[in-house]
Amino acid sequence: MKKAEPRGDENDLLPLGRELWPGAALLAVRGNALEDGKPSFFHCSADGSFDVADLKNRTDELAEFIEGASERYGFRQRNLVVVGYSNGANIAASLILLHPHHLRLAILFRVNVPPIPAITRDFFSLSLLIGPGLHDPAVSIDEPAQLHAMLESGGADVSVCWHEGGHELATEDIAARAWLNRDKIRHRVAA
Repeated sequence: MKKAEPRGDENDLLPLGRELWPGAALLAVRGNALEDGKPSFFHCSADGSFDVADLKNRTDELAEFIEGASERYGFRQRNLVVVGYSNGANIAASLILLHPHHLRLAILFRVNVPPIPAITRDFFSLSLLIGPGLHDPAVSIDEPAQLHAMLESGGADVSVCWHEGGHELATEDIAARAWLNRDKIRHRVAA
């Protein structure tokens, strides 16, 4: 895994969230780590690879945050639709693998395959859209297929929607809105 472009903050995906699901309540999450002075969800090693211990700890912290936010704001954790980009998509994928009971739907743009736990999880209640870039220098061209196969083997409903560019978000990523509008997907959140 190579390092991604400089990170933004928790507000960057709010406009995309409004586009993907107009009228939905949105909760923006800021990572607690700093990478090159910018907010991040976890630290990377000097070579750009995952700092596995930090990723696991930060994933557990995120799970605790979701539980607390669920109580504070009165939403069901299982009704969350997680949208993550790059580092945010990576921690969302880690959350799926370590705490699959927190999510029903996830959209992961430019995601790397996080470290895989030894225990295979039950992903039957999860629908997931992976949005890789064909020319992404930060995500290997093989990683979307690896993540797809792993989650699908655990029962997840997985779709992959490639875009022609690299690591940046692009107008093609709004195709996630059509995926969210499928009856099967909306039914998962309503259940």
